[in-house]
Amino acid sequence: MTEFFPGFERRRIETSGANINLVTGGSGPPLLLLHGYPQTHLMWRKLGPRLAAEFTVVAPDLRGYGDSSKPPAGPEHVNYAKRALAQDQVETMAALGFERFCVAGHDRGARVAHRLARDHPERVQRLALLDIVPTLYRFETIDQKAATASYHWFFLIQPGGLPERLIGAEPEFFLRSMLRDPAVFEPEIFAEYLRCFKNPETIRATCDEYRAGATIDLAYDRVDQGHRLAMPLLVLWGQRSSQGSGYDVLAVWRNHAENVSGQAIDSGHFLAEEAPDATYRALHSFFSGKGRDRG
Repeated sequence: MTEFFPGFERRRIETSGANINLVTGGSGPPLLLLHGYPQTHLMWRKLGPRLAAEFTVVAPDLRGYGDSSKPPAGPEHVNYAKRALAQDQVETMAALGFERFCVAGHDRGARVAHRLARDHPERVQRLALLDIVPTLYRFETIDQKAATASYHWFFLIQPGGLPERLIGAEPEFFLRSMLRDPAVFEPEIFAEYLRCFKNPETIRATCDEYRAGATIDLAYDRVDQGHRLAMPLLVLWGQRSSQGSGYDVLAVWRNHAENVSGQAIDSGHFLAEEAPDATYRALHSFFSGKGRDRG
């Protein structure tokens, strides 16, 4: 739906593990934008065209989401590990001619971006993560309040096709519940999210992505414990979001990265859609600031 990204081009790129749908546009330094659950690249529609005035913006659908391909999970859900999804993005950016780039990710896309920065630090100039704390830290510190607000983390990982069958029975109802306040989303955007989300293969693939997040991703994260990221890191979180509540977000990330800045945004979880102006200002300032070539 390039009408939401005026001047952008739609592309499909074959990686070693998936076929990635994306839109790209603008000129200047490359900037990769990664969406979260249960959305698609359309979550960047209010920021991507503005950022394209100064950056070459690339906004893909993650593997398993949107119009990107949805391969089988593989043993131990390896095909939906953040390592595999991050590799997709490295190969996608290389196919577009970009060996080094900036990255912003929200929600699951932020977890992919975090893994990308860990596995390929030479590729990432600057990193922005929206409304997350590290996956391993989240699992190790979660309490009743946080688990209640993020119940889907534990629902989607259930085996035997249970979440797939229940979600598939009422995909629109479930999508509305996940988006929390559907009024934030224009009717045509919600319709597009629903078109993609109600695909049984999307439901299955996104459950597999969460299953990977609770298993193989944690094994990879444990290997990295004690190693801090060197590139500049911006963290943003919603003041009214359950994802950041109860955490000193900056302090948490300063245990995982050397050069951390950030702020709360007057928003719920979906910063780029609920508070696009404030989110744009924070991202634009960070990505266009001095020191772009550090790290």
